Amino acid sequence: MTSTVDRSARAPRAPRATRPGDTGAAHSWLPASLRPLAARFDSPVTSYYVLVGVTTALLLIGLVMVLSASMITSYKDDGSSYAVFLNQARFAGIGLVGAFIASRLTVKWWKRLAVPSLAAAMVLQALVFVPGLGLSKGGNRNWLKLTSTLSLQPSELTKIGLVLVGALILANKRASLGRVSHAVIPYLVPVAAITIGLVLAGHDLGTALVLIGIVGAVMYAAGVPGRLFATAAVGAALLATALVVTSSNRMDRIGNWLSGSCTDPNGECGQSVHGLYALADGGWWGVGLGASKEKWSWLPEAHNDFIFAIIGEELGLPGTFVILALFALLASACYRIVTRSTDQFVRIAAAGAMAWILFQAMINIGAVIGLLPVIGVPLPFVSAGGSALVTTLVAMGMLVSFARAEPGAAEILAARPGVIQRSLAVLPRRRAR
Repeated sequence: MTSTVDRSARAPRAPRATRPGDTGAAHSWLPASLRPLAARFDSPVTSYYVLVGVTTALLLIGLVMVLSASMITSYKDDGSSYAVFLNQARFAGIGLVGAFIASRLTVKWWKRLAVPSLAAAMVLQALVFVPGLGLSKGGNRNWLKLTSTLSLQPSELTKIGLVLVGALILANKRASLGRVSHAVIPYLVPVAAITIGLVLAGHDLGTALVLIGIVGAVMYAAGVPGRLFATAAVGAALLATALVVTSSNRMDRIGNWLSGSCTDPNGECGQSVHGLYALADGGWWGVGLGASKEKWSWLPEAHNDFIFAIIGEELGLPGTFVILALFALLASACYRIVTRSTDQFVRIAAAGAMAWILFQAMINIGAVIGLLPVIGVPLPFVSAGGSALVTTLVAMGMLVSFARAEPGAAEILAARPGVIQRSLAVLPRRRAR
């Protein structure tokens, strides 16, 4: 007897596994020529390669532009056109070693290092107020003297400390964040409040704003209720207003920026005016690498806070767009880690690091192009500055370690042939006799 089979009752087929390069239904809305590229972008190791590529590109561009922007003032101050560049290259080497070590740490180790890193940074930040140890630069007492030629900016270390401690505390209190008391204590008060207070005591408003941005991003990524952000925004605005009103230097900067009538290149607005002159001189295509006129002692801090203006002058609009595109790629890689990770600590820490780098870049570029007042914040990876460069590279190493921990990424990376193995593969093999 032949039995009939109800075809409609058959179990549906399991979906076909997708692999890098697969042009299945996931990208059916794209043209056929773009589907392999889109599928490759969905690879578990995309975040890893984007982070490594963007960091390398920004670091190389930064070294080249620091050399170009600092040659004149470096020769004038130290008798060598390469003094600032060699110093930056030395810190870049230290930062790369730190980034490599950080990229090999597991998430468990980052959790262990959270509290010690912030505690050490806070102790160092407190030491800047000790006579003989602390140094003042540009009106800010935010530097620690290590040797006669070497200094450290502890506030840069507090950035990564606030990211890690915030991720550790809020990830552990995930189920209780609906209550304001648990959302505020102990991360916002007293940890973040004391850390930011120490930086503000040294009159470094720019770094304090970046730290506030980090705290806000960490709490937002953790899922803190929105009503708390409204209250915190009002408090932050009142605090910023008080800090500006009590400082004549900040009042002058804010007033000149708001009025828009300060156009004297030799007056109080000289730095901003010469920064705009540099961008205007560069025009569409730039005057050529090394051919800047503003770096001839016209534009203060040309190799530091205003290096973006030199990029625009020498490399033109394409050069500035490359910088913006690289930061956009960095943001996309960080966002991928946040959305793809299954570990709440990783998601919060990645969001905090992303906010740190992007918010600082926005403040710097906004000040150069005149959209924001000048508050003295360097451009990440690009501006000269050893402490900032080393800590930023370590933060990128942390993000790379998180990217390596994405689902499926570790297996793909482990299956890659090593550098030595790839090198040996191109050598001719001896025939067996």
